Amino acid sequence: MSEVVVDLSTLDGDALVDQVVAATGLDDFGEPFWREGLDRLLDSQREESRLHEIGVFVAADDARMNLTNRLQVTDWHKRHPDMAEADVTPPIVVVGQGRTGTTILLDLLAQDPAHRVPLTWEVDQPCPPPETATYDTDPRIAVSQAKGDASELLIPGFQAIHPMGAQLAQECVRITCGDFRSLLFPTLFRVPSYAQWLVDEADMSSAYRWHRQVLQLLQYRHPGERWVLKSPGHIWCLGALLDEYPDALLIQTHRDPLRIIASLGSLLATLRQMTSDTHEIAEAAEEWADYVLDGLDRSVTAREDGTVAPDRIVDVQFSDFMADPFATIGGIYDTFGLEYTAEAESRMRDFLAAHPGDGYGTHKYSFAATGLDEGELRERSKRYQDYFDIPSETLG
Repeated sequence: MSEVVVDLSTLDGDALVDQVVAATGLDDFGEPFWREGLDRLLDSQREESRLHEIGVFVAADDARMNLTNRLQVTDWHKRHPDMAEADVTPPIVVVGQGRTGTTILLDLLAQDPAHRVPLTWEVDQPCPPPETATYDTDPRIAVSQAKGDASELLIPGFQAIHPMGAQLAQECVRITCGDFRSLLFPTLFRVPSYAQWLVDEADMSSAYRWHRQVLQLLQYRHPGERWVLKSPGHIWCLGALLDEYPDALLIQTHRDPLRIIASLGSLLATLRQMTSDTHEIAEAAEEWADYVLDGLDRSVTAREDGTVAPDRIVDVQFSDFMADPFATIGGIYDTFGLEYTAEAESRMRDFLAAHPGDGYGTHKYSFAATGLDEGELRERSKRYQDYFDIPSETLG
């Protein structure tokens, strides 16, 4: 049987840029740093991602979406300079690694009426800026939900691992995709060269400047008292995050690193079904083990060298949070001097009751499936586990 030849010619940076410029009638992308990330990503997708036909379409379509959003957000800022005059209230940012409870923690914090979180639909299509009067009825909600539903058809069962929805909170890595500096790309695609550049070489300051511009636009016509954000991607670049938001309050969630790696390996192998016919748990786990352990080490260094001030961060053990999420959240509010109102707690409890599964503890995976050496990884994770007193869990 002859091998299917996939046409990768659509993954061309110049062609994609020309397409969105023609479609939008705009040509100002703002700061120029995005182009290096785009070119590195496309090179890696063509050479390393082993894309099937749908994967090529997904990669090209995603690039066009990010380029279009960049053009439109830049244009809105140019035409409405007062947008940048409004500060982004010092946000609360969840910075734990993936698979440590960050998603459900953000979803619960989002129930507090005082909190403004970026929702999937408005991050997918931020322009024009969302408005308070139509925030729950905007037609972009249905478009975003249909897109998410389509992904579930391509990857049956994925939402049981990682819940998604147009009106659920979205991660900062989706926002920084607009600067083409985002760890979302190495989760969707096997792009090790791009990922290595991102975590070891890329200057992330432009990504956080772009992040601020997007938040300024989102709050322009629908402000909130306080932004609450999250992304595992922050853990590799806490210095860049805090350079842009020096008054941010951080929450770092913690869990046995080997459980993180095992869960991520399963998640990524499932997710990459959308873009490639080759998606093995062992391969994904081996690739991401280095990233995970490096990020956790960097989080220790950030404490030791003073990058993260001790009075601006709360540490949350995964086991404690899962055992009693509301006591944990109450402790976060107390530490930050925030009011944990009865209304906020009631809304959080209602949300959890309405979403009893949603991947929060229902994801089935095993460390054995990673094929990795437990002893070696345990030794490499020792510094992090000792510093934060993270217990080792039983591995399956």
